Amino acid sequence: MTRPLLLTADETLRDEMLRLSAAAGAAPEVARDPAAVLRSWSAAPVVLVGADLAERAAACAPPRRREVHVVGWDAVDPGVLRAALDLGAEGVCELPHGEGWLVERLTDLADARESRHVLAPALGVVGGRGGAGATTLACALAQVAAERGPCLVLDADPLGPGADRVLGLEDVAGVRWDALAHAGGRLGATSLREAVPARAGLGVLSWPAESVTLAPTAAAEALSAARRGHDLVVVDLPRRGPGADDLAARCDRVLVVTTSSVPALASTVRTCEQLGDGTGLVVRGRGPDHREIERVTGVVVLGSLPEQRGLAEAVDLGLGPVRSRRSPLARAARRLLDACLADLVVGRAA
Repeated sequence: MTRPLLLTADETLRDEMLRLSAAAGAAPEVARDPAAVLRSWSAAPVVLVGADLAERAAACAPPRRREVHVVGWDAVDPGVLRAALDLGAEGVCELPHGEGWLVERLTDLADARESRHVLAPALGVVGGRGGAGATTLACALAQVAAERGPCLVLDADPLGPGADRVLGLEDVAGVRWDALAHAGGRLGATSLREAVPARAGLGVLSWPAESVTLAPTAAAEALSAARRGHDLVVVDLPRRGPGADDLAARCDRVLVVTTSSVPALASTVRTCEQLGDGTGLVVRGRGPDHREIERVTGVVVLGSLPEQRGLAEAVDLGLGPVRSRRSPLARAARRLLDACLADLVVGRAA
């Protein structure tokens, strides 16, 4: 893919623009001589001309095009403004107060290079009752999905076991919620995918050891960026709490994990009523016929979650719940995933 073009001989300005580019997930081509990069000038998705080279670049009379911006420090020289006009620049970005705009613009370009005109599906998973195994299912779905393409587990339950621990990624360096708790503006899809703890195409955005309070929009923005940068996002939803309903509403489908006991089904009914449309049940272990459970709850059963021998051992070893691609849990997760994705494809086509 063609990269943004950065023209500057000012090392301080270059370093600052590279820092901002990295924050946006963009890797620009850097040049010091405008005359040497006229071919790149036309091909690059955006051209950022340092104020120090604006007049030299204008003297080269490059072809007029969109997405040319002059970047400098506060109160640029009037000569730079005239050069910007000669270049046909769309504006002059003055740092540092213009850095937010610059990061957002580069983020848009980085996301466009992902060619994701349709957002990746988002599957929410929540327990119909406490301890139902929602995090286990979320991680199992993500493990089998990662065989097909990049997948992220978005751990939105601060009181859960921690999806990074269940997947064996708790010791892998990377961004966790504390780094995004108060982040403002748009989050880059590429930046998020490359920053979170990950292994073999499977990433996780989870919680640090210390308590974290998220800004109201942080989880929604993280989900949006994750859907732009992955093939699938699995959201481990909290049963209740600030923003829980909003995050569930942003998922294409919510799977409610339950057991077949009477107290569990009673709790599950209340959970499904709170979630509204788009929910489906996943029943853990053996129990009554699925049709009977559907009659009692009024919610369709999408599948079952078998008891997995050695599950705790696999998690303790850092292998995640799916220890083997042929295990009963892996097969069940694959069936659930295929059924959910098939429904979403049909729904979007309609």
